[in-house]
Amino acid sequence: MKWYQLNTKQVLQKFNSTSAGLTKKERQQRLTAQGENKIEENQQVKPWQKFLKHFTDLLMIVLLFAAILKFVTGDYVEGGIILLVVIVNGFVGYWQERKAEESLDGLKQMMSQEAVILSRGQKETVATTTIVPGDIVYLKAGDVVPADLRLIEVHDFVVEEAILTGESEAVEKTVTEIFQEALAGDQKNMAFSGTLVQAGSALGIAVATGNATEIGKINQALQSVTGTTTPLVRKMHQLNKQIFRGIMVLILFLIFFTTLRYGMELDLLFSAMIALIVAMIPEGLPAVLTMILSLGVKEMAEENAIIKSMPSVETLGSMTVICSDKTGTLTKNEMTVVETSTQDTPLLMSIMNNCQDLKLQDDQEVAQLKGNPTELALLHYVDAKNLTLKKQIGKLPFSSSYKYMATLHPLSATENVVFVKGAPEVLLAKAQLSKTQRADWQNQASKLAKKGQRVLAFAVKTLPVKTKLSHEVLTELDFVGIAGIIDPPKESAIQAVKETQAAGITVKMITGDHKDTAQAIGKEIGLKHTATVLEGIEIDQLTDEELATAVKKVDIFARTTPEHKLRIVTALQNNGEVVGMTGDGVNDAPALKKADIGIAMGIKGSEVTKQAADMVLADDNFHTIAKAVKEGRRIFDNLKKTINFFLPSALSQGLIVVIALLLNQPLPLTPVQILWVNMVTTITLSYALGFEKASKDTMNRPPRAVNEGILSGYSLFRIVYVSLIIVLPAYFIALQFEGTALQQTILLQTIVMSQAVYMLNCRELLNPAINKGMLQNKALFISLALLLLLQTTVVFVPVAQNLIGTTSLNLTQQLLVLTNVAVLFVIVEVEKWITRRFVKNPVVQDAR
Repeated sequence: MKWYQLNTKQVLQKFNSTSAGLTKKERQQRLTAQGENKIEENQQVKPWQKFLKHFTDLLMIVLLFAAILKFVTGDYVEGGIILLVVIVNGFVGYWQERKAEESLDGLKQMMSQEAVILSRGQKETVATTTIVPGDIVYLKAGDVVPADLRLIEVHDFVVEEAILTGESEAVEKTVTEIFQEALAGDQKNMAFSGTLVQAGSALGIAVATGNATEIGKINQALQSVTGTTTPLVRKMHQLNKQIFRGIMVLILFLIFFTTLRYGMELDLLFSAMIALIVAMIPEGLPAVLTMILSLGVKEMAEENAIIKSMPSVETLGSMTVICSDKTGTLTKNEMTVVETSTQDTPLLMSIMNNCQDLKLQDDQEVAQLKGNPTELALLHYVDAKNLTLKKQIGKLPFSSSYKYMATLHPLSATENVVFVKGAPEVLLAKAQLSKTQRADWQNQASKLAKKGQRVLAFAVKTLPVKTKLSHEVLTELDFVGIAGIIDPPKESAIQAVKETQAAGITVKMITGDHKDTAQAIGKEIGLKHTATVLEGIEIDQLTDEELATAVKKVDIFARTTPEHKLRIVTALQNNGEVVGMTGDGVNDAPALKKADIGIAMGIKGSEVTKQAADMVLADDNFHTIAKAVKEGRRIFDNLKKTINFFLPSALSQGLIVVIALLLNQPLPLTPVQILWVNMVTTITLSYALGFEKASKDTMNRPPRAVNEGILSGYSLFRIVYVSLIIVLPAYFIALQFEGTALQQTILLQTIVMSQAVYMLNCRELLNPAINKGMLQNKALFISLALLLLLQTTVVFVPVAQNLIGTTSLNLTQQLLVLTNVAVLFVIVEVEKWITRRFVKNPVVQDAR
């Protein structure tokens, strides 16, 4: 139903309501029949579903399978240990995600909860959720409109609709029906759910609630938008498949090789296969990655960036394009006088100070005033001059029908003065000016308008004391000057755009505002391609392929709808970009959900937008995004370091099993010992890399290539040769000693200590491991100390020896271990030096 085309009487009849409102009984009946006034949220994932999803990882499934096989064969202790490792990983992942959700829940409490309605002519405060169609709702300045209302009475009623339309300029409302077709932004007799009342008061009849509102319709459109999988999740799935395929290939090879050559017994082969699975799966890796991401979530929360999904932390670091809404994100969302032109500055300021409705007494602070953003801009401009208010004895309030406002003030015993402000074309038509003067003022006003400014004109006229103020007397005015007003960009946004561009990230502005305003702001904040502005009507005429080409050369999009924003994001993604989208209005929500990472405003953002987003800015500051990008890049660097640290350990343990089977030797390490190696290094060493600081070039290098894998060809080379250095000398040294427990202990100690020094190597993928930054990471030294304590306990404490199957080592044996470890450290550092010197971009060569 097009409510804006009906008059007040018709609307009341449609809802069987009156201007006095509904009775409590009628309201309750309608509430029961039509449901609560709230936007339907996406079906929430149950806690048990969130918990179980942490066990659906491919490698975790393989470990569960290995645990079950151990139980079937009667090895309950080893099976229980494997199962415990899997369960602990699941709990850690669930707990860390829950912490991020709790941070976001705190923002939800900021939403308005109450509204004022008329019931039998009496005002009554009710819960917003109980508003029903037919209710008469009372609104005043500062209120959030609780439902879609057809206005039936207004008093200087001005509404900010940026949340819905994206336009910063507040709209003056009327009650007159509109007969032609009109979009939401042009329906002047409607007030829409979620918009903010800036000035005046009004009564409106609720014509739509919940999902039927304009905001609700956009929310429903969100259901058809499929969310994207983050780059990190895709890469980790790929890595897991690669590890799984490697394990399966080795198992099949060993089954055929050992059976054909040695005729190995099935039970022994079966145990060996389980040992190989346990050895080569880095079961601690998911927990460590979760921890590193969780640290990122915590760091970002302290910088006012609330992350809803932990993998989104890494996505920030891989962004190539940020699409930003203008109003409130890049701009201050408050109108400001930026330019004036006059030959009488004191008189111009006096008109600004007195021709207004907001400041009534001299002792009122402008910063505390609320209301019309244009008048606030003028009052802020003259506030520092400490001007005195003149007594107001008459007023013609502003109206969109005649486009000016006039106030009358005493001037002398015989004269009064009229101050007038309004549209330049209207005041120039009423002014006594020569043709040349009029043309000159029109030219100046045009220049300001082309800069995207809203232009106001100011004039005066003296009247005899006995002459009443009326529209008829406002002729032959003395034209005083003009002022340009705009919602200016935030200083922090200008700096953030500069930083993100230096990091190789393109910034694009998508707004519902006018072309000239958007272009002016785009130039001021430093966007690169500002010569061409693509408007929504032009986007409608482009095919998807043509739009994908256009978005490469255009950084400003104006007069856009939610559908346009969605198409722009999609076009960029089709070009292979990793897209971030910011916004605060409900009109931004579909595009936020479609983007690789949606970024909502926490203060001015709508609830729908926050739900659609991956990250919420608690301070509504675009500069926070630049900080988050740096954190995201740091985290990915640390993830790569951690994975490069983990995998040689896993491969070396797998190689031990393979070598033993190929040589027809007993298994050198038991599954429990292998799990001990994995878990002790997980508990201690691997976490330390997550605390490494960002490198100096973090924000001076381009984003990672979209197809860049976590493992490069160089990484695979490093993993293989480090694994061989760890295992081969240690295995053959251990065989020189008598006794299974002693051999296993030497091997166990060598692998663990090798990982300790290799963790130091991994602090820098190519640069020297020992540097000043090492001292900034306190976790590094804590982890090394804890590892030494735990490993000493296992090697020398009888209780631990019995549990793990180890024995004490003498000084000679310890020196053999340390020598092997020292050789590993030196070889890796020498290899890094050679690689830096002779290989170009080794860490970005794709392993695939």
